[in-house]
Amino acid sequence: MNFTDQLKKQIFLQAQRIVPQHQLSRVVGKVAASENPIVKNIAIQAFKTKYQIDLSIAQQQNALAYKSFNEFFTRSLQSGVRAVDADAKSIVSPADGMISQLGKIVDGEVFQAKGQHFSVDQLIADPQLAAPFQQGQFATVYLSPKDYHRVHMPFSGRLTETLYVPGELFSVNQVTAENVPGLFARNERMVCLFDTEIGRMAVVLVGAMIVAGIETVATGKVKPTGRLELQKHALELNKGDELGRFYLGSTAIVLFEPNTMQWDDAFKAESTVNMGERMGALL
Repeated sequence: MNFTDQLKKQIFLQAQRIVPQHQLSRVVGKVAASENPIVKNIAIQAFKTKYQIDLSIAQQQNALAYKSFNEFFTRSLQSGVRAVDADAKSIVSPADGMISQLGKIVDGEVFQAKGQHFSVDQLIADPQLAAPFQQGQFATVYLSPKDYHRVHMPFSGRLTETLYVPGELFSVNQVTAENVPGLFARNERMVCLFDTEIGRMAVVLVGAMIVAGIETVATGKVKPTGRLELQKHALELNKGDELGRFYLGSTAIVLFEPNTMQWDDAFKAESTVNMGERMGALL
């Protein structure tokens, strides 16, 4: 990395620490939710152009037909565009995106990036709920701005708890993953916990800078309260069913108990994935 690139990285990281993260995200959230035609059309067109959004796979292909930027951002896809792997033993990607990291959880520590780890206890924010995953398996899937932003079930199970965890709102990308200690365990997040035929499973929806909200099928859109909020559920969801969505994007982390499943060798850090694509299988 040359001096100019290094300087840009340091300025970006410093800005992450001094910008009013939550206030900025609330302002962006109001704009993203606006149904004013001028506001939402400008926002949609600018975003579509910048990130070269492919609407050919969307259910609604006319960008200006969406009622708000949020509706555009969380757009549904055409039926059949994302096939969910039908093998009863397969584990599938919960989202379109890129694998940030995946592998074994070693001594309760999840690998974030070179030189960076965070603990399962920190991520789930409840030692009792985190206990089953201490020596298990994890996969972190990053959703870039251009991606489809609904999160789906990687495996069938019964949703038993959701835990809202307040936190910071650092941007989520390769630079912050490599330089912000415990990034995913520091940002605001929604922990979803399941009983499955192979034991406990968790899907953690991690917020980020200017993410205007997280929503799940069990809780609706999350209203940040600044405190831990645990809710009990008994909701059966099949592999591939929609679990939640991001209003602006971030990251989904999947956790399994030890000795229950394994990731396919073809997948590693920076591999691209589509929702429903097989990533692993039961042992």
